[in-house]
Amino acid sequence: MLTARRLRWTDALLLIAGYVALDWASFFHPLHGLNITPWNPAPALGLVFLLRYGWKAAPPLALAVLLAEVWVRDLPVALPVLLGIAIMLAVGYGAIGEMLRRRLGGLAIFSDRAGMLQWSGIVVAGTLVTSLAFVLALTALGLIPASDWRQAVGRYWIGDGVGILVSMPLLWMLFDEQGRAMLGAMLMRRGTLWHVLAAAAALWVAFGLGAESDFKYFYVLFLPIVWAAARQGLAGAVLGAAVIQVGIVAAVQLQGLSAVTAFEIQTLTVVLALVGFFVGVVVDEQRRISAELQQTLRLAAAGEMAGALAHELNQPLTALTAYGTACEELLAAGDSGDRLKSAIRQMVSESFRAAEVVRRLRDFFRTGTTRLEPVSLTELLNAVAAPFEARAAQAGVDFTRASAADGTVMADRPQIEVVIRNLLSNAFDAVAGRPAGERRVRLTAEAEGPDRVCIRIEDSGPGLSGTAATRLFEPFSSTKSSGLGLGLAISRAIAEAHGGSLRAVVGDRGVFRLQLPLEKKGNA
Repeated sequence: MLTARRLRWTDALLLIAGYVALDWASFFHPLHGLNITPWNPAPALGLVFLLRYGWKAAPPLALAVLLAEVWVRDLPVALPVLLGIAIMLAVGYGAIGEMLRRRLGGLAIFSDRAGMLQWSGIVVAGTLVTSLAFVLALTALGLIPASDWRQAVGRYWIGDGVGILVSMPLLWMLFDEQGRAMLGAMLMRRGTLWHVLAAAAALWVAFGLGAESDFKYFYVLFLPIVWAAARQGLAGAVLGAAVIQVGIVAAVQLQGLSAVTAFEIQTLTVVLALVGFFVGVVVDEQRRISAELQQTLRLAAAGEMAGALAHELNQPLTALTAYGTACEELLAAGDSGDRLKSAIRQMVSESFRAAEVVRRLRDFFRTGTTRLEPVSLTELLNAVAAPFEARAAQAGVDFTRASAADGTVMADRPQIEVVIRNLLSNAFDAVAGRPAGERRVRLTAEAEGPDRVCIRIEDSGPGLSGTAATRLFEPFSSTKSSGLGLGLAISRAIAEAHGGSLRAVVGDRGVFRLQLPLEKKGNA
């Protein structure tokens, strides 16, 4: 449930002044001269205050309704009756606000489709009940003919419903700090001007060209609001709905349309606005999910980088330990000659190597940067395959490697080693469930044309179906119970960053093809 804020006297004055001003601006085509008009946005302001301040906003809202009835509507009834009507309306709007506060307590209002659906449903149902109570009270007072009460309920319901559904999202954003920031940022964009011009053009088509043909071009108004919603989310839809609503009111007044026509147009307007709002909410949801996914991928990439660093740093750290121990032994023996100096130089070299590994992998995981350099294909495969030979002996895997291609690949060596190592590790996992004697992993490299080489990792595992192959490289898609589903996604990203590719072959055994560019012989 939304926490009610403390209502200050300045807030109460703002509610009263704003309600009366909105009521005055929207008072046209009144039925029987009463508070029944095609568009009644003032209750939207009341609901915003009720959501923000709870029932504490009900008394100033009742006073605002009373002042509007006296100064704007000029209802021909005694003051006590006016006060009763004002209290009844304030209680009705308060009940709608309380329902919204309770139902949307766990949601940021207008932040997702569920919240939007609940909001619109509560507003539609609540305004119907309020309209029925208000009209029946006026009918009992003899202000509305008994034969017209159904028509009055329908029009009052449409006026309040349209006013709240169209105006409340904008008012809510104006009273919210984050909402104001979103609207302000949107107004500063160049595209917003085009959206406003598109709305103006659509209004001219609907009421200029369409006026002579019973407004059959009204559907054109959907284009600018959907465009604004698709480009700028809910903020764009809210601004577009406000511009179109003001344009519709101005057109109704300038063209002197009948009350019946005005109500029909307003009914279409609420459909128009809701379509725009739902499109805007969906766009905002997608952007939010995309941002969350990117953050998750960064965290997962950090995990992958940590694993890669742990493996890559193992060799230089082991070498540093060995050289450090040798230096201690040489110093203990009193040797300060060439052998000690050589050991120290090797320690410095290994420390530079470790720093280079950290920097190169960090650059890729943070920015996707690769530094291509000539790398011997044979040396690359030997270095990657060496740790798996011991693993193959322990797991009973027949691990073979062969290279029909010899040459130099253009690659960022630490990054490509991460890719091949990940593919080999997956292959070993795939054959782990096979009976002894049927566990085979093969690593080969073959030239494909004059400038490319294909590194092929094949295993005797269960293979891949067409469906599995299409989803294999999607983030968080993993066949391992303990896997994050990011190793292959990151491996493909690294391969493509090198100008190569990584693909899985559909079949009854596991086959992965890593293509990389070869160094052109003329550039050696």
